[in-house]
Amino acid sequence: MELIADFDLTRENTLGLKSAARLATRITHVDALSALLDEADVRGMPFRILGGGSNVVLSETVEALVGLMRIEGRRLSGQTETHNLVTAGAGENWHDFVAWTVEQGIPGLENLAGIPGTVGAAPVQNIGAYGVQLSDVFHELSAFDTQTRTIATFDAEACGFAYRQSRFKAEPGRHVILSVTLALPRIWTPTTAYAGLERFSVGDDPADVMARVLSLRGSKLPDWRRLGNAGSFFHNPVVSGEEAAKLADAPHYPQPDGSVKLSAGWLIEQCGLKGERLGPVGTFDGHALVLVNHGGATSRDVARFSALVRERVKARFGVDLVQEPIEL
Repeated sequence: MELIADFDLTRENTLGLKSAARLATRITHVDALSALLDEADVRGMPFRILGGGSNVVLSETVEALVGLMRIEGRRLSGQTETHNLVTAGAGENWHDFVAWTVEQGIPGLENLAGIPGTVGAAPVQNIGAYGVQLSDVFHELSAFDTQTRTIATFDAEACGFAYRQSRFKAEPGRHVILSVTLALPRIWTPTTAYAGLERFSVGDDPADVMARVLSLRGSKLPDWRRLGNAGSFFHNPVVSGEEAAKLADAPHYPQPDGSVKLSAGWLIEQCGLKGERLGPVGTFDGHALVLVNHGGATSRDVARFSALVRERVKARFGVDLVQEPIEL
């Protein structure tokens, strides 16, 4: 176990924020976790896990012992009459895992292609795109409990999934996800409810669906390797039917419980903030929901611009926006 002082995290987060950890190490096996917790306790430092850095806003100095999740491995781990079970280590790159399943003739994840980050981070956020959420295909995961120092298995109910939410997000730092198992249908039909995917039907190639999804993402979202970003920066707000009725012009997405989901991107754009910039941080000129780093930004720059966006939307529409990436 090699602990590196003042570890540069600038390349470890998709926003590309200037950041360094007081101490950091790469975690390739679960056996390292107890020792790392002991080390953090001795030094009086918190212990934090960082995966692909795709959903975080990193401070300039992360005052913690940071474990970079690098547990790898992916396999077909079982089958039922209706589903293939596929398991991947928490440190696997999410998109590479999706592409691997399609290459292996195990479809079901193609709508989630192109999402940055690691497999272990996917259930924390309950990632979703193009009509599919992780919870739709979730089977179970294994996680290390930092309080009891034991490994437990969580099914979907135990994970407490909701829209971009899970128990792991609600209890930050409690569990370290080690592996994730998904249940993918053996008899596959494409999910085509999202605009742009309507032309696909039974019998089409999942690889073609994945290629179309990647094309759609590329037309709307910047490549974080060229323009730092964390994808959608705010949650789409969910309001009551009464509140939504006051915003007749806004796109409405009724929910099963009677509430209404609004488009955060639309709200931001209506405030004239699409493509707006404050110092090195601004909204992407192709999608108002994406905050981008034009170069050299820090967490303070992000905080200033995020506050500006929230204030403008609140003043005009009376709607509170909630930041999606967590702060570390």
